[in-house]
Amino acid sequence: MADITRRLGWRHLRGAPTAHVRHHRSGRLVHDGPGLSFWYRSLTASLSEVPVDDRELAMTFHARTSDFQDVAVQATVTYRVSDPAVAATRLDFSIDPDTGAWRGAPLEQLGSLLTETAQQHALDVLARTSLASALVDGVAAVRERIAGGLAAEPRLPATGIEVVAVRVVALRPEPEVERALRTPAREQIQQDADKATYERRAVAVERERAIAENELASQIELARREEQLVDQRGTNARREAEELAAADAVRAEAEAARTVRLAEAEATRKVRLAGAEAQAEREVGAARAEAQAAWLRVHGDADVTTLHALTGSRLAENLPRIESVTVSPDVLTGLLAKLGNGAVGDPA
Repeated sequence: MADITRRLGWRHLRGAPTAHVRHHRSGRLVHDGPGLSFWYRSLTASLSEVPVDDRELAMTFHARTSDFQDVAVQATVTYRVSDPAVAATRLDFSIDPDTGAWRGAPLEQLGSLLTETAQQHALDVLARTSLASALVDGVAAVRERIAGGLAAEPRLPATGIEVVAVRVVALRPEPEVERALRTPAREQIQQDADKATYERRAVAVERERAIAENELASQIELARREEQLVDQRGTNARREAEELAAADAVRAEAEAARTVRLAEAEATRKVRLAGAEAQAEREVGAARAEAQAAWLRVHGDADVTTLHALTGSRLAENLPRIESVTVSPDVLTGLLAKLGNGAVGDPA
């Protein structure tokens, strides 16, 4: 909407760059173009403002397919006014010179024209298409048909309107039909999900079986290696025992040989010692015999008195030492008696 200010009976209009303003005064075109700014008198001015920017027109309408199913079409048409002068003469774009507001509703008229034209072409293409085909390929078909129909519509160029783009947002059946159509797909999706679940479980079971087999194989291999280890340990133990026995046998043989050698040496030493002792004893015995013979020879030549004296001296030498002698009268009497008897009996 144009910006209009008041000054002492005059009006000043300032338009936007996207708005084409046409100013007529007394039937003559005074100002014509977008983004204008000028002064005028409201009593003599006739103003119209035509938007020249791209505008979006959203539309929703119902159609029926070839199998008598209702569908809702949601589309958007982008258009712009390509010839403002023609549009201003075909539609009421006049504005109030005091407020700048449109006197009529030109955009609504233009929207109705575009909506009815697009709806006519959409209904025509959907009436020859089944619901399943419309839901699968209907969006592109409807968009192409609406775009082609609007481009071929003679009223739009005659009104100065240019269609920039057409978009079909969605084709939706009735809620009950949509739920019925979703059911097989949902069932298929559920079946696929169940199949994937079963396959995943089967894979998991297979993996668990493989893991169990691997564990069992590992245990068998471990048991086999433990058996080999036990056998090897037994072999090592037997070998160690044999080596120890051999070492003990060698040690015993060496000890026996050493004992034999020591015994032989000891026997030799003892034999030698016995021989030496025997020789010494023989020599001592011979010496003693020689001394005894000499003693006997000496005593054989001596008289009896000398022998008695020697016997007494030898006896005295062998008697123990007597510190004191106590002679009782009885002993002394007996000794004297024996001496007397001896003296009497002696022929000498």
